[in-house]
Amino acid sequence: MSIIEMKVPVIGESITEVTLSQWLKSNGEYVNIDEPICEFESDKATLEFPAEASGKIVHVAAEGDDLEIGALVAKIDTSAAAPAAKAAPTPPKEEKKEEATAKETPTPQAAASNSYASGHPSPAAGKILAEKGIAAASVTGTGKDGRITKADALATNPSKPAVAKTPVAASMPAAFSRTQTRKKMSRMRRTIASRLVEAKNETAMLTTFNEVDLTEIMALRKKYQERFVEKNGIKLGFMSLFSKACAQVLMEMPQVNAILDGNELIYHDYVDISIAISTPTGLVVPPVHNVESLSFADIEKSIKGLAVKAREGSLTLDEMKGGTFTITNGGVFGSMMSTPIINRPQSAILGMHTIQQRPMAIDGEVKIRPMMYLALSYDHRVIDGSASVTFLVKVKKLLEDPMTLMMGL
Repeated sequence: MSIIEMKVPVIGESITEVTLSQWLKSNGEYVNIDEPICEFESDKATLEFPAEASGKIVHVAAEGDDLEIGALVAKIDTSAAAPAAKAAPTPPKEEKKEEATAKETPTPQAAASNSYASGHPSPAAGKILAEKGIAAASVTGTGKDGRITKADALATNPSKPAVAKTPVAASMPAAFSRTQTRKKMSRMRRTIASRLVEAKNETAMLTTFNEVDLTEIMALRKKYQERFVEKNGIKLGFMSLFSKACAQVLMEMPQVNAILDGNELIYHDYVDISIAISTPTGLVVPPVHNVESLSFADIEKSIKGLAVKAREGSLTLDEMKGGTFTITNGGVFGSMMSTPIINRPQSAILGMHTIQQRPMAIDGEVKIRPMMYLALSYDHRVIDGSASVTFLVKVKKLLEDPMTLMMGL
């Protein structure tokens, strides 16, 4: 008997532990080399673990187990014989040959039903189905080998139960639920929690506020949006404008773009802006690199591409690395004002908020303007209070006069 031990591989420099989120192959099943046998969830991404040899798999770890790098996951018995292929049925009479052939040829759905992955949701799909209260058995998977994808889960809606027509006694009291459900936090959620506490406890974090009048930006988008989309195939959004404004000021004020490393400060001659993206499993902040050198269209395309990958759970570790400054937009959820927490090891984060029509005093007259509160949280060990205020004022001026931003003035 020849046994191959499957151990957690080295995934990235900063990753020391993963969670076995889901087995893709059942215990005792025959697997082929390079065939995914399970999924690992790290603090940054979900990864498939392929078999290193063909043979019968024996589970060692269980779903939900936290495993260190190098820990034993499973064993593969390479001496086990592959299952024999089923013999093709004898074709019937000549006149019914065409009909018989049609019956013997399995449809993609039928072929998928023979796989262990058939009917099993991916981690993101499983979470969505659980939130909707839908059983995986009632969903048809369109993924590889019939697996239920996130798109399948999003497209499935819970069936409405038939309304009983039996009259209910008026004296029947309402039922109150007292059920509690205990569920282990995902690795990403645990990592987010620990890093937020770490940022609060290990930085001298302060927040300064300002407000920006978006009248000119909204007029600019309205005037040029159609031509922008026609040329670039994507809309000109607020994120590219805010990112570009921050990048321009960060190049002028390198201390806001710096990172504290022990007793040394690391300054950057480039701006990599991490964009906070909400996903079903938690908040991720993949960076857009060299924002100072990108066009508005390139920034929008980069943000859109990262957002799609983040919500599909397909971001790679390299796409999660880096970042010298972060922007988070709580306004998409209706937040009026907040104090965002620094994304360590960075030294500052800009918080955008909802746009509200408010009366403002303009040249001695009261006018209704689209206003947004801005919040800059910063590490006071790296950035002085005066520098943080100056940074926010400079960003405000660029956004209120976007032509200066377009011209790099």
